[in-house]
Amino acid sequence: MILVIGSFMVDCVTRCERAPQSGETILGFSYENFLGGKGANQAVAARRLGSEVVFAGMLGNDSFGDRFLKKFEEEGIDTSYIRRSNLHTGIGSITLEKSGQNRIVIIPGANLDYTIKNLWEIEEKIKEANVVVAQLEMKIEVIQELGRICKRYQKTFILNPAPAQMLDDELLSSVTFLTPNETELAFLTKSKCESLDEIKNNAEKLLAKGVENVIVTLGDKGALLVNSSEASFHQGYKVHVVDTVAAGDSFNGALAHAINKNLNISQAVKLGNVVGSLTVQKKGAIPSLPFREDVLNIVKNLKNI
Repeated sequence: MILVIGSFMVDCVTRCERAPQSGETILGFSYENFLGGKGANQAVAARRLGSEVVFAGMLGNDSFGDRFLKKFEEEGIDTSYIRRSNLHTGIGSITLEKSGQNRIVIIPGANLDYTIKNLWEIEEKIKEANVVVAQLEMKIEVIQELGRICKRYQKTFILNPAPAQMLDDELLSSVTFLTPNETELAFLTKSKCESLDEIKNNAEKLLAKGVENVIVTLGDKGALLVNSSEASFHQGYKVHVVDTVAAGDSFNGALAHAINKNLNISQAVKLGNVVGSLTVQKKGAIPSLPFREDVLNIVKNLKNI
């Protein structure tokens, strides 16, 4: 079982030729809203690949919160540990360019009402999980405490360090898989990440702080896996990009699923690259996440997923 402790965001998406410059007003093509958020996206991605998924987080007492609960129930995700808050459900304001690139501002809302006390209430569920997944769209003290609990029970802990913020050494030492992109890795290490050698060297800095595996996602170029025994580059897939929202989240969901199913790390990264490449070919966050059958149509030799 995978336990995702994380965020809900309703993505409010404005589509335009290009993002406006400072002080500029431009005409857009369209507006839509989609259910998303890093935690929610990762949970749905893992569930659609076939894993049992339990979710813990905080929704607002509003119509968006109701939509999320209904959607999770439709997807078959256990919602028993989702709580409600008087704050609004989290919102992401997304400007999506015609190229598929995006600029995102998030307003966490109810996500920031999830507390350490809420975490302690699910300690037994953390102990039961094969894989625990978290991101940084909640209070950092909650994630720090989660790291302590995972370390206490020797749980496989996947931390997606996004949105980027500094992480202390104690938290890093509890992480089994840290999954930054280049920008997040540069932020964490305060170093440039303009070449594979620089990325590898910076990943090794995080290994020195106690992280077991660093997997740096590199968009359509693929991903770089670095641990104490290897540094291996895994080629990505060139596809027509429609919307890059949730690409990294789908990778993390696939990684969690692969680890839950006892695939080796190389297979897990390969699966993540495939799932990410499928995600960017559709609009929206949760609507773009592929199902197991979609993946098997592309990767015939991963049928044990």
